[in-house]
Amino acid sequence: MRAESSATAAPPIAVSRERERIGPGVAQAALGVVAFSLTFPATAWGLEGFGPWSLVAVRSVLAAVIAGAVLLALRVPPPARRHWPGLAVVAAGVVLGFPLLTTLALRTSTTAHAAVVVGLLPLTTALFSALRVGTRPSRTFWAAALAGAAAVLAFTVQQSGGALTSADAYLFAALLVCAAGYTEGGRLARVMPGWQVIGWALVLCLPVAVPAAAFALAQEPVRLTAHSVTGLLWVAAGSQFLGLVFWYRGMAAIGIPKASQLQLAQPLLTLVWSVLLLGEHLTVAAPLTAAAVLVCIAVTQRARG
Repeated sequence: MRAESSATAAPPIAVSRERERIGPGVAQAALGVVAFSLTFPATAWGLEGFGPWSLVAVRSVLAAVIAGAVLLALRVPPPARRHWPGLAVVAAGVVLGFPLLTTLALRTSTTAHAAVVVGLLPLTTALFSALRVGTRPSRTFWAAALAGAAAVLAFTVQQSGGALTSADAYLFAALLVCAAGYTEGGRLARVMPGWQVIGWALVLCLPVAVPAAAFALAQEPVRLTAHSVTGLLWVAAGSQFLGLVFWYRGMAAIGIPKASQLQLAQPLLTLVWSVLLLGEHLTVAAPLTAAAVLVCIAVTQRARG
């Protein structure tokens, strides 16, 4: 019995190494979540000096230049030809679609409102993943997903005075395109490091982003202020690239389930930033709905695995 138990027990050195890997991994994933939670407030700052099309196009160009420089410095070879269609989906959904649609929404929506609606992103991504991969989640998963969607829909209708606004339409569309990009990115991350997925997706957007930035800057007035420049730099370097680098490295170290639990705090963190950085006044419904969505996502995570 003693010999058998000692054979199956994990060696102390292996346990120690596991703890050494998990500790930094949690910190890196948490840094990614903090970076993502600042995206909407930073976008609101950027809109103080840039038009929505200029902000998104310049953001994509700057992030692509950073990503391209890192890929070049590390001499990362280009992905295989069969991976480029998937990278195009990531680029269309995560690099261009989601930033553009949420930026258009934030022209008339508060960051707190947008944070609650986009809090459905993990659920939407899970639905896309089920369709793409062909998995069959449990009934508990679907019940929690529908409950979270119903809570957000009720919140948006209540906040909009009984009808959905154009900003809500942009936000719901952003959920769909980003979920598609995340799902495809997750599939590609099985065959290449996750940060390289977003890096090559950014580089892929350069032929579109550069002329779009030049055209948008010529059409939309630009007013450089401390807020607008800081917002632009953060959404480009912090949210679009560095945040994803930390997130993917942390996720690789601690696993997707544990990383997903950390991401549950993102909508609530954005609500805090909207008050501290933008001076927004929260209604009681905003944190309550965000908390309800958090619970629903937690249930889906448990039901999946």
